[in-house]
Formats: sequence, structure tokens, C-alpha cells
Amino acid sequence: MELWQEMIRNSITSVDHLVEKFSIDREVASRLDEFFQARINPYYLSLIRYPGDPIWQQCVPDVIELEDIDAPEDPLNEDEMSPVPNITHRYPDRALFLVTSQCGLYCRFCTRKRKVGDQSKISMRTLESAFRFLEEHTEINDVILSGGDPLMLTDNMLEKILIRLRQIKHIQIIRLGTKMPCVLPQRITPQLCDMLKKYHPVYCNTHFNHPWEITEESKRACGMLADAGIPVGNQCVLMKGVNDNAETMKELMKGLLAMRVRPYYIYQADLTKGANHFRTPLKTGMEIMDKLRGHISGLAVPQFVIDAPGGGGKIPMLPNYIISQDEEKVVLRNFQYNIYEYPDVRDESQKTDEKMFFRKTPRRRAQTKKDKLKKTKGPVMQNQ
Repeated sequence: MELWQEMIRNSITSVDHLVEKFSIDREVASRLDEFFQARINPYYLSLIRYPGDPIWQQCVPDVIELEDIDAPEDPLNEDEMSPVPNITHRYPDRALFLVTSQCGLYCRFCTRKRKVGDQSKISMRTLESAFRFLEEHTEINDVILSGGDPLMLTDNMLEKILIRLRQIKHIQIIRLGTKMPCVLPQRITPQLCDMLKKYHPVYCNTHFNHPWEITEESKRACGMLADAGIPVGNQCVLMKGVNDNAETMKELMKGLLAMRVRPYYIYQADLTKGANHFRTPLKTGMEIMDKLRGHISGLAVPQFVIDAPGGGGKIPMLPNYIISQDEEKVVLRNFQYNIYEYPDVRDESQKTDEKMFFRKTPRRRAQTKKDKLKKTKGPVMQNQ
């Protein structure tokens, strides 16, 4: 058994663990366990500095989750967009492929808690129908392996999936959606990286939310992936009490870039059952973005997006940099709120249309006058 598997085995998972470790009332702990089970591995547990800190909030169950009963269980309408088990097909050229129900850590803000941890909801027995769907839909050239976390699979099982995907000629890109570099970096081993290198192009999107998650272990894990030729991007969720201020986000983004992880998205928190206490006003995210752009490297500035409720997909949110605009110029402000004018260029096709109009107009008028003259002469001649 590998080290990461031993750490999964030694995770906090039971009601007894919650009562003993976090002093949660047993009746509350039982209700929380029924709502969404806990899994906190020893590595991530070691990152907690004090009760209620940003690491604690992400992984330790809280009674407030049980008070949030009106939010949807499937906020992004993934199940409706699942033509076969294990596949979500929202965008034309890519598909989400759920390959396991298990994760190295069960995040309390998870948008897929209706499935995560439940092998009957994400089953490996239904992978064959997913492969057939991908084979038949030639418009799909990008597949994102997710779950759960695909790196909860053994190297051998994961390679079987990669081999099968690489047999589908129209699939060009394979992405791993994994939180392991952050929550259980021991999973990233030389053997795993050597295996993944055989199936390039392979990309990895991981999930760091707070600077305290950047450790020597996570740096080493991300470095190994990068050295294996696997570009690593980060998808972060904006959460109240975790990272909802510009200084924390600046530190996180700069730290990610320093370990060769490209900040990719900051998500506005989804409308998720049991997790709406993490949501912030939209203006919080806009203000954070305003304090990132221009203040840190552009490489470290992610997109701020809302994953639209009901399955509308990711919609970028940007601070307003345009003060005014007309046909001649655009008035802009920069990151320091200084005002600048940029002379706009008129659309060449519009210019061409205008030239043609003015060229043709006199001829039309001349022709009309001539026609009128003909019409006038005609009756006069007849009268003669």
C-alpha cells in the first residue's frame, strides 16, 4: 500500500471521529454525517492552525450546513446534461467524464455532494457506456476526468482509462480535474508522472483556495507534474471567511505562480445545498479582481466567473474599465483609476459601405431625373 492510500485509510470519517476530534455534539455529528460524510486526511488536518481558520472551514462539518435546506442539490444542472452515466456534455467540443465517486478530502462546499462518496451514483461499472458516447460524438476533442477525484484511482486503473481515451482519434486533449496536489500531495509520485507522460497532451486543473495550502509538499507535487510536461492550472472558489479579501487572493495567486501553477479561474460560489454560508456578494469578487489586475503579474490574474445556475456555463465577470465610448474614441480608466482616451478606428467595412452609398447616390438621382424627363416627353409626343 502506498503512503497516500494509508493516509486515506487513516482519515477522519466517522461520527466518533467528529465528536472526539472537533467536539461536535453527537446528535449534530450524526445528522451531518447523514447529510454529507466527512473525510479529512492526516495531511490536510495538519494544515489547520486554529478552530475556525480557513482550512478548518473547508473540511470540518458545521451545524450551519443543516440549516441550508432550500438550495438545489444539482445547482449546475449536470444530471440533466448527462446523456449517459458518468458523462456531462454541456459545451459542444468537450465533455466531463466522472470516473470515481471518491475524493482525498470531502470539501464542505462541494457542489457534487449528491454523488461524491456514493459508489452507486458514480460507478465504474458504467464506464463502457461513457466510452461509447465519446467514440460516437466526434465533435468532442477535450475530455476532463473528474468525479470525485480521478487520482483516487490506482495508477493501473487510471492508465486503463487513458489508454482507452487515446484510442479515440478525435480526442486531442485529456484533462485531470484533481485536488490531490493541494489536499494530498503525497499522491503525486514519480511512478504516476512517468505513466501520465505517455498520454500527452495531458493537462491538470487543481484546486487551491488559500495560501496556507501552499506547502513544501504541495510545491514538490506541482513541480513533479510540471517537470512531466503537464501544465497545471488552478480553479479557486471565492468563499466567505476563507479567501474573500484581496490580500489573501494576491498571496495565493503569487504563490501558485511561483510553483508553476497558472491561476485559471476564481469561481463565485455556486448555489449549493448546505454551502450557501460560504457565498459572498458579487461585488466582493469584482473588488478583488480590481485589486489584482495591474497590481500583480498578468500571469497571476485568473478569470472571475459565475458558473451559471441551471447549466448555463461559465460567464466571466469583469470590473468596468470603460468610462464612455463613441464612434471616435473610448474613454478608459486604468488600475490606478487614471483616465485615458484611446482614439478608436472605424470599422473598414462600414467605411466601404458608406463610400459605396455616396458614390451611387448621385447616379441614382441623375437616373431618376432622366426617367422623369422621358415620362414627361412621352405623353407630349402622343398628344402631338
